[in-house]
Amino acid sequence: MVDFGRLLTAMVTPFDKNLEVNFAQAKKLARYLVENGSDGIVVAGTTGESPTLTRDEKLELFRAVVEEVGGQATVIAGTGSYSTRDSIALTQAAEKVGVDGVMLVCPYYNKPSQEGLYRHFKAVAESTSLPIIVYNIPGRTGVNLSPATAARLAEIENIVAIKEAGGSTDQVSELRRLLPEDFVIYSGDDATTLPFLALGAKGVISVVAHLVGPRLKEMINAFAAGNVTLAAKIHRELFPLMKGMFITTNPVPVKAALNLLGWNVGGPRPPLVEATNEEKSKIQKLLEEVRLL
Repeated sequence: MVDFGRLLTAMVTPFDKNLEVNFAQAKKLARYLVENGSDGIVVAGTTGESPTLTRDEKLELFRAVVEEVGGQATVIAGTGSYSTRDSIALTQAAEKVGVDGVMLVCPYYNKPSQEGLYRHFKAVAESTSLPIIVYNIPGRTGVNLSPATAARLAEIENIVAIKEAGGSTDQVSELRRLLPEDFVIYSGDDATTLPFLALGAKGVISVVAHLVGPRLKEMINAFAAGNVTLAAKIHRELFPLMKGMFITTNPVPVKAALNLLGWNVGGPRPPLVEATNEEKSKIQKLLEEVRLL
């Protein structure tokens, strides 16, 4: 089974001035991330604006990132949606492109029961040989994948990890208690990375790694090596930036930050809107505080 790594970046999707996908810039950004701490790239996740990407755009993004960094870093395709049938179809298409794994968000809007969640993920898992990361983010989906349901899913051979973005240390404690030792837990929020590591998580699927990947990787490696003092020091240093990337809806702030740093990733697609001037000023100040500007 593939080892996805400790630090995965949920990559933004660069757009041009007409809000069309800039595939060349996506390749450059993926390359930069891999050269600056990322063990893997998650393509077309929440941060990649998956709800406003077409199926063809997603597949072309998967292909572009695999071409650029495949074999050097793991490439994880965001293929989940609120439709089991559509999730299966996109997962199978992504497998043909050559990704290393897929990430499946809990179905959103239709609010399935725990049994519905279990059957959804099981059906997708049975349709592919790829390893799967289940993505729990109740603040966006309206449903919480319970630790008990996660434990049932862990019995399925190719469901190997969970991205936990509920923000609850209690839930992570229960997940680690119920899940097999080799089942990987990732923090779904940068600010909870260190607390979740202390409870048995392996790493993070990150937004802020776009900006401070090497430093974030240093924090994770320090904790893994037993240097909790250094890990806590780096956490405190990065904490304002971690929180600042969520002063408005993700990925609006991180796109604004990347544009300030010259990456030209464009704005978000509607219904998201660009950061206000006040928000951009706050983001610029945060970048200055960590000496990126």
